[in-house]
Amino acid sequence: MSSAAPILDRYAHPVRWDEPIPPMSMVTLFEESAARRGSAPLIDFLGRHYSYAETKNGADRVACGLAKLGYGPGDRIGLFLPNVPHYVAAYYGILKLGATVVNFSPLYTAQELAAQVEDSGTKLLFTLSASALLPTALDVLERSSLERLVVGSIAGALPAAKSLFYRWFRSQEVTPRPDDPRVSAFSALIANDGGCVTPQIDPTRDLALIQYTGGTTGSPKGAMLSHANLSANARQVAWLDPDGNTKLDRILGVLPMFHVFANTCVLNRTVVVGGEIVMLPRFDAGQVLAALDRTKATALPGVPTMYRALLDHPRLKQTDFSSLRYCISGGAPMPPELKERFEAATGATLVEGYGLSESSGVVSCNPYAGPQQAGSIGQPIAGTRVRLVDKEGPTRDPPAGEPGEIVVAGPQIMAGYWQRHDMDDTTFCVDADGTHWLRTGDVGTIDEDGFIRIVDRLKDMIAVGGFKVFPSEIERVLYHHPAVREALVVGLPSDYRGESPHAYVTLADDADVDGDALKAWLNPQLGKHERVDEVVVRLTLPKTLIGKLSRKDLIAEVMAERQG
Repeated sequence: MSSAAPILDRYAHPVRWDEPIPPMSMVTLFEESAARRGSAPLIDFLGRHYSYAETKNGADRVACGLAKLGYGPGDRIGLFLPNVPHYVAAYYGILKLGATVVNFSPLYTAQELAAQVEDSGTKLLFTLSASALLPTALDVLERSSLERLVVGSIAGALPAAKSLFYRWFRSQEVTPRPDDPRVSAFSALIANDGGCVTPQIDPTRDLALIQYTGGTTGSPKGAMLSHANLSANARQVAWLDPDGNTKLDRILGVLPMFHVFANTCVLNRTVVVGGEIVMLPRFDAGQVLAALDRTKATALPGVPTMYRALLDHPRLKQTDFSSLRYCISGGAPMPPELKERFEAATGATLVEGYGLSESSGVVSCNPYAGPQQAGSIGQPIAGTRVRLVDKEGPTRDPPAGEPGEIVVAGPQIMAGYWQRHDMDDTTFCVDADGTHWLRTGDVGTIDEDGFIRIVDRLKDMIAVGGFKVFPSEIERVLYHHPAVREALVVGLPSDYRGESPHAYVTLADDADVDGDALKAWLNPQLGKHERVDEVVVRLTLPKTLIGKLSRKDLIAEVMAERQG
């Protein structure tokens, strides 16, 4: 294989593709911005503001509090938190200590959390006194090798009036912190002056984050991301903005920060540019629109289902979108008609990008300004090389004119999976010059302008009587029907063809069509081997934790229904 880079004379991002990206620790990244921005707001949490200086002070105190408890460089420390200010202070505090952050979804069951705690060797876990979190964390404290919990207060992070309201009317949502020496209050942990000595970080060698994959196939694996990986991707994403530091930067942070998309595109990227995060604990379309009105946010990263929900909300027409410049869509394919509708309704530019946990978040993106290609994932970002290899063997190029597996190299690519060196040979392919290329498992094409299109996932392809069928191609046709709101196509066992495609859809509110009518409309537009056995109309389709339609969960539901 030969190295591949974008076609530089057609590169449309505002910073040169070969812009230098020297290794930097996440501690340096954060502290340089804190020194520069000082009293400027970093976080707006439901109306309460936290400045850069205040957040840095909190992170310093977290680092010193953890050191006093005996933790230090190399220890794995977990965050079992929604989007709250505690997350930011704990995240940068753990990194300053030289320890490794492990992100855990706040929606995990005790069994799921315990499995990843054991796999990562997490010793201490940050969580909240919320009834949706603390009982689960306490259960894991008893059933795993976890040593300690640090528990924050939700009310303590809110503005005074909202804090009082929370204590009075939502006490049923709070679980009291037990009298247990293994369980500490967040306020007690940070009861110090933040002046302890912390270690020097080696950006390239020191592990900053273990980010578990979404587990679309098999059990989740922990991507090992160094300080240099994360700081590189934060700068690469910041450089996509043609306005740079010339305009107000206020990003609406509703994507969950435990997910790599938000970790890079909301948190780390905003810290790099010295911007402000309007933080919401979870996605609610009405609350997002209200926050846009209140704060005049300039950017909104999200997934396609979020943008669709905003368009469908009755408050949309009363919302002032004039401040909103850019919206970045990731996590799932963006239907072109949804992009058109959202841009027409808001006046904002909606661009589609692409990334993975293994790439610290982002690999490619459509230019914010300049040429875009609807349905593509854009051009590689600065310093990132993308090429195609044969789907059947990554040591050779794909046949001319055919899609291939997308492989990626760049400063943001992980070192490997935590305690899974046995997977290195299937995770990476290596050039003659020693370059390690991450195998994404996505099948795609690259055009003469360097724009990348994803055809499908290798593992999602449906084997129909010897033919390979791409579910996303069938879904793309379904989205052209005005009644279809969401669509998922899956392969199910077939006695005759081995597997056969089945389509599942949800419909627009005013739709008057059934599955048989949709099937009759769809199949004549498909190749013979692509034609679906059925189109099933459902009220909802399963989604992942960030709102991405989940093919894996749909297959599990359908198979369970069949067996039942």
